[in-house]
Amino acid sequence: MAAERDSHPSASRRRARAASGPGVATPSTRALSGPPDPQTGGQPEPVLDRSTVEVRRSARRSRTVSAYREGDRTVVLIPARMSHAEEQRWVAQMLDKLAAQESRRVLGDDALAARARELSAAYLSGRAEPGQVRWVTNQNSRWGSCTPSERTIRLSHRLQGMPEYVVDYVLLHELAHLLVPDHGPRFWALLEAYPRTERARGYLEGVAAAARLPHIPGARGEQPDCG
Repeated sequence: MAAERDSHPSASRRRARAASGPGVATPSTRALSGPPDPQTGGQPEPVLDRSTVEVRRSARRSRTVSAYREGDRTVVLIPARMSHAEEQRWVAQMLDKLAAQESRRVLGDDALAARARELSAAYLSGRAEPGQVRWVTNQNSRWGSCTPSERTIRLSHRLQGMPEYVVDYVLLHELAHLLVPDHGPRFWALLEAYPRTERARGYLEGVAAAARLPHIPGARGEQPDCG
């Protein structure tokens, strides 16, 4: 469980009043941001995905905010007095904190290859058999890539620190390319077996939007990302 303390009973109210002023630092909304306003070009408003996050308010809770995983959902516990805007900011911060805690265990190349074999067996009937799976540091515009002719898979080091289900999705995405090199219907049909495909894609899209990347590699209709 992740927990944070609201240091003073009136601190959150001061933050709410100051939020519209310049130079105010607020918790990250990396995975919860909506699109920028096309008229003003301003920062996107936080958007809380209620399908994966449950906020529970408590009158007994006066200063602390905490969060924990409950199956596929994240439960965030907040004081009942918090405003909607404060809730949005604190949820974003707690999601980032939980993700950081979960990501401290980084797989090495050998463990990454073993995980790829497990995913192939679980979702692709073991048909995708990579010859090599490794981390690389020279992929800054894509999350992963594969070379079917050499049966190699490379994952960007930027995935290190992300939740396991996101890394699993990218691994499975590249494994599927060993069977289908393009992004046609046959390819996406392979990924339908993985229950967190859409959730993982949403997470990556949020990260990419926050980093202002030009596009999401591997989006439907794009060219193959295999080398």
